[in-house]
Amino acid sequence: MVPLISLWLPIVLSAVIVFIASSILHMVLPYHRSDYNKLPDEEKILPLMRTANLKPGVYTFPFCTHETMKLPESIERYKQGPVGLITVIPSGPPNMGKYLARWFGYCLLMAFFIAYLAAHSLAPGTHYLQVFRIVGTAGFIGFGLSSLSNGIWKGQPFTNTMKEVVDGLIYGLLVAGVFGWLWPR
Repeated sequence: MVPLISLWLPIVLSAVIVFIASSILHMVLPYHRSDYNKLPDEEKILPLMRTANLKPGVYTFPFCTHETMKLPESIERYKQGPVGLITVIPSGPPNMGKYLARWFGYCLLMAFFIAYLAAHSLAPGTHYLQVFRIVGTAGFIGFGLSSLSNGIWKGQPFTNTMKEVVDGLIYGLLVAGVFGWLWPR
């Protein structure tokens, strides 16, 4: 077993590297540019939504409860469509600083729990490839496979979900490389 405190450098460094890599994947490379679509007739829809005074949250439409989901009128509303989820965030320009800080915090949290798992699974002096295998698997599970639920439950397009899974694989490999390199001897 490796003391968790001895893994502080790979925890922080891997979080920084994943943060930088995610910035490159989302801002430099073109493959995430098609992740979001514009609403058709946005000029007509947004004023209607403003009059509803929506508070930040996730809304489903047509709305029904578990009890009313099987009622004929609910089924008919689903058939007529559209059916979907809308996430409403606070009005105003996006606060990228807040989002990036949260993302970095998430990267640190992921690296901490990956380190926790590795520290309890691997001994000091474990060969690079064994560290890489364990840490990379944990990183891919956390960063990549966790995205699949968005495609299953939230209606996210399969192409978006698969891009997130590929991103997660890249992040997992980067974390694995850092931990393998800096694993206590």
